[in-house]
Amino acid sequence: MFSRENQIQSLESHDLWDIIVIGGGATGLGVALDATSRGYKTLLLEQVDYAKGTSSRSTKLVHGGVRYLAQGNIDLVREALYERGLMLKNASHLVQNQSFIIPNYRNWDNFFYGFGMKVYDLLSGKLSFGTSKFIRAKETLHRLSTLNKKNLKGGVVYHDGQFDDARLAVNLAQTCIENGATLLNHFKVQSLKKSSKGLVNGLLAIDQETQKIYDLMAKVVVNATGVFTDEILKMDQAQAPNTIRPSQGIHLVFDREFLPGNDAIMIPKTDDGRVLFLVPWHNKVVVGTTDTLLDSHSLEPKPLEEEINFTLQTANQYLNKKMTRADVRSVFAGLRPLAAPKDANEKTKEISRSHKIIVSDSQLITITGGKWTTYRKMAQDTVNKIIALKKLPPASCKTTGLKIHGANGPIDIANHLYIYGTDKKFIEQLYKEDSSLKELLHPRLPYTKAEVVFAVRNEMARTLEDVLARRVRVLFLDASAAIDIAEEVAQIIGRELKKDTDWEAAQVASFKVLAQQYLLK
Repeated sequence: MFSRENQIQSLESHDLWDIIVIGGGATGLGVALDATSRGYKTLLLEQVDYAKGTSSRSTKLVHGGVRYLAQGNIDLVREALYERGLMLKNASHLVQNQSFIIPNYRNWDNFFYGFGMKVYDLLSGKLSFGTSKFIRAKETLHRLSTLNKKNLKGGVVYHDGQFDDARLAVNLAQTCIENGATLLNHFKVQSLKKSSKGLVNGLLAIDQETQKIYDLMAKVVVNATGVFTDEILKMDQAQAPNTIRPSQGIHLVFDREFLPGNDAIMIPKTDDGRVLFLVPWHNKVVVGTTDTLLDSHSLEPKPLEEEINFTLQTANQYLNKKMTRADVRSVFAGLRPLAAPKDANEKTKEISRSHKIIVSDSQLITITGGKWTTYRKMAQDTVNKIIALKKLPPASCKTTGLKIHGANGPIDIANHLYIYGTDKKFIEQLYKEDSSLKELLHPRLPYTKAEVVFAVRNEMARTLEDVLARRVRVLFLDASAAIDIAEEVAQIIGRELKKDTDWEAAQVASFKVLAQQYLLK
């Protein structure tokens, strides 16, 4: 069902699509799922791989946004908390309840943050993840054994969501296909097509694997390309002004010894006015993030030295077990597609993260802003807007209770295969068919050879990077381990895709260059 051959066949059998979505990140996948579940003939094209950009580089949180609460953006927080609750219900194998502790070193902070989190609880309504509470210094240190105890006054516990972003993107892509959509990664849009009236009615796209060009027609085209939004807008109108100013955030990944308990840490106010998180994730700790305005963007943003130093210094102010550069297992950078500031001095943390739908004169639909937590609502609003423009016949939204591929109830994190949800049995079946597939890819990590096979056969992985970055998250968890296993994993993929040794060697060479960016020198 998920094979590229089947998707290409579907692509070639349609003369006219109801909707073509450009971009396979959280927003594009959300739009495709909303559209196909309403019954529209839907096609999604992604130039590299699902969640290749921003959507695989988040802080791994499904949250209302404590910082937005502090800014007084109540509506945005309420909306995100509602969507957080739906994500827990609809992607129960990937989204889990995570307890956070705000450590406080002034008595006033206990009251201030305690009150703030009660408001957060109230806004979550019936979809609450748990009640916040104040805990004394002794319990705070019991739960956070690596915390700096000097002048500690206590802590405030609250609850939010934690998830695997790229895994959810892959499962969303599968859900789209199961609901009748056609999706293709490694498929790049080259130009937009227009009718005699100047309205966008299709596009030209190239299959990056075969170099074949496809001429595709559609009733409506949606630009959901994140930081690449302006490239598509300039295909529509060459002189279009820039609407996006990318902001970079980085994350450092450490072993669990730096945060051995079950709780995450939220540092509510850093020197630059942001918040900093230390979050347990796949038996590692993710620490971030920063907010640095950039003048340009790329598929592989590079962490800046000042961001790395800032993150280490800020985290170490709160820990008795000091983090050093040598302890970093991986560092990754992501870009947020913020609305271009009207004022050059405008700070990124003050730019609203609420989403915006732009309708061009050509009736190209662009969706920008937002975050992972609100991907479903962004998609609903986008398709509703298309209907309001009479581009498609009315149909009601179906995604509020639509289960995502793999959803199967509560998570058992003792077995790392929990991330596959209902697909876990297929991995175990591969173990039975070939016991060698149960072998670990690397002694420091739990992933097995069977998972590589499964990623190619059932999760649309086409390259070494697709597998090691976004199917099994080795590159993001331990970049050195990813380099160590690159050749063996490339051979497994090569066998599955019937590629020759030249292809495997090229994959390994390009991946090792990429992986160097995830290592701290």
